[in-house]
Amino acid sequence: MPEHEILSTMVLSRMSYFSLAGMLELYNRVGSAKTILEHRRDIRALLPDASPRLVEAFQKAGELWRRAEDEIRYDQANGIEPITMNDARYPQRLRECPDAPLILFYKGTADLNPTRVISIIGTRHSTAYGQDLIRRFCQDLRMLCPQTLVVSGLAYGVDICAHREALANNLPTVGVLAHGLDDLYPPRHRQTANEMLLNGGLLTEYMTQTNADKVNFVRRNRIVAGMADATILVESGTKGGGLITCGIARDYNRDVFAFPGAVGAPYSEGCNNLIRDNGAALITSAEDFVKAMGWETDQQLRQAQQQGIERQLFPELTPEEQTIVNALRQCNDQQINLLSVKSGIAIGPLTALLFSLEMKGVVKPYSGGTYHLLA
Repeated sequence: MPEHEILSTMVLSRMSYFSLAGMLELYNRVGSAKTILEHRRDIRALLPDASPRLVEAFQKAGELWRRAEDEIRYDQANGIEPITMNDARYPQRLRECPDAPLILFYKGTADLNPTRVISIIGTRHSTAYGQDLIRRFCQDLRMLCPQTLVVSGLAYGVDICAHREALANNLPTVGVLAHGLDDLYPPRHRQTANEMLLNGGLLTEYMTQTNADKVNFVRRNRIVAGMADATILVESGTKGGGLITCGIARDYNRDVFAFPGAVGAPYSEGCNNLIRDNGAALITSAEDFVKAMGWETDQQLRQAQQQGIERQLFPELTPEEQTIVNALRQCNDQQINLLSVKSGIAIGPLTALLFSLEMKGVVKPYSGGTYHLLA
């Protein structure tokens, strides 16, 4: 990604605090942060209903540009990757969300676009019951879907337990932070965070020198929900951030699951109420979850590989179909418009080819016009 585009996106991201939805709409319409900033003196030519506050912010873009230059120097010196929305490394699932961040800052080794992504969330006051649920879930998930990326918020309680159990079972795990990558909150999770850099990573929408303010934790919940196929609530009181994240996930049309607990148990009431009100599907194990998601093929393929059985997945593909398969192999779960760019096939013919591949059992359509390669 050209450095000028990254710097321009950082500037727009800072401005988006005034209107994230409006800035995202403008960005998607124009397709380039650099082009938008080139119109900073006449921004209403691109966005006729721009608020006076936003127009004023564009007039002060020079100050934000200098801040962006400081940021990119720090990022380059500290192994932090700025990932803009039009970068292939950007989480594809998150890109579908109407309030997705224009830019993310990432440090780690995990692919942010793997075949399977789940978020495990819950109370900061987890009990032995909840910790045991997470332990058994991750152990079983390793056998059923071994490449699943586990996302959480690196907070106390359920979050840190999910990260640690994922690491213990060799599942990649990413922590979404509510501050810049020049700091870590809470500090006592530093060792786990360092381990995550080797099999996972740390992700945030915030530049360095951003404090872990309360509002930032609420904002980061949309990333936790948006970059996952499904959100799993382990324990929760009647109120809390976990329930907020589940609500966001439902708004994104993502699957939500919850573990039940004893009636009257303070940190199971949120889960029980959510299940009662049809806000989440009840699960008691990783096997329940995998069946509900239709991910059993992962285990079948794993067993076949262990038995030395070679699976012929793509018989009799046309050259155009093979081009699509190759594009999905490089980056799975792509929206049709991005797949059109990657494959060089126009949307019309591409739609027909994807239907043919679906009939052959090669791809599976997901919500939001996303296609998944079944291998």
